[in-house]
Amino acid sequence: MRLFTCLLVLAMPILAEDTSRYDLGHEATSEDIANIDIDVMPDGRGLPPGEGTVTNGEAVYQQQCAACHGVSGEGGPNDALVSTPANAGKKTIGSHWPYATTVFDYIRRSMPYDRPGSLSDNDVYALTSYLLYRNQLIARDVTLDADSLHRIEMPARALFVPDDRKGGMPIK
Repeated sequence: MRLFTCLLVLAMPILAEDTSRYDLGHEATSEDIANIDIDVMPDGRGLPPGEGTVTNGEAVYQQQCAACHGVSGEGGPNDALVSTPANAGKKTIGSHWPYATTVFDYIRRSMPYDRPGSLSDNDVYALTSYLLYRNQLIARDVTLDADSLHRIEMPARALFVPDDRKGGMPIK
């Protein structure tokens, strides 16, 4: 206990040090925060305007995703996105993801790997449409938007338990 207390006391000047001399970063502005405050809830809250079709999504997928995830959503160097008999048992969008809105949110924030956040909202809707279609969760002629995306029932939804704890920070 004494060693921990001594180490904490010794570290306090470092923690309280003026870091402006490093010239790193800046205080977050309202615009900075708005640019990253883009979370999408399972019920669709937070989905932006826009829409996407399977056909458009297929074109975007071939340009932006195929090199990492394979031409058809599996078989690339990174995770398979499409459930097939060849990858049975692997966690894919069709076998593991609980909400279609999570697919949209993840693509929007994290993909492509080397340029996260670079896709337009329409491209993200289109990619989501294509991937849900490839996982046999929607028909080819479906157009997804903020009103329709959250209504899709994902097969793995029942495998997840909603976090309904109270007392912490409110979820918006």
